[in-house]
Amino acid sequence: MVYAIVKTGGRQEKVSVGSIVVTNRIDGEAGDKVELEPIMLVDGDKITTAADGISAKVTAEIVRDEKGPKISIVKYKNKTGYRKRQGHRQPLTRLKVLEIA
Repeated sequence: MVYAIVKTGGRQEKVSVGSIVVTNRIDGEAGDKVELEPIMLVDGDKITTAADGISAKVTAEIVRDEKGPKISIVKYKNKTGYRKRQGHRQPLTRLKVLEIA
């Protein structure tokens, strides 16, 4: 089993060939190919880290852009009549890993 730990969108994700990863928005259209930065590569019993120098590349394809769940932000101060409501939906990109080579 070959898998890699990649750094994308400020997070680290464990990916293998064919896996789907949801990360922060990446510029590009659906169908574009993106290279992800591998931090660690596991190939059976052999483990290679970035400190050892990874020569492998992780290639992914942009499946689609989407939005995350709605987050409600409510601010309230007692006895002053101050109320503020705000919402946020994080822009995300869904990626499909094509190869680890």
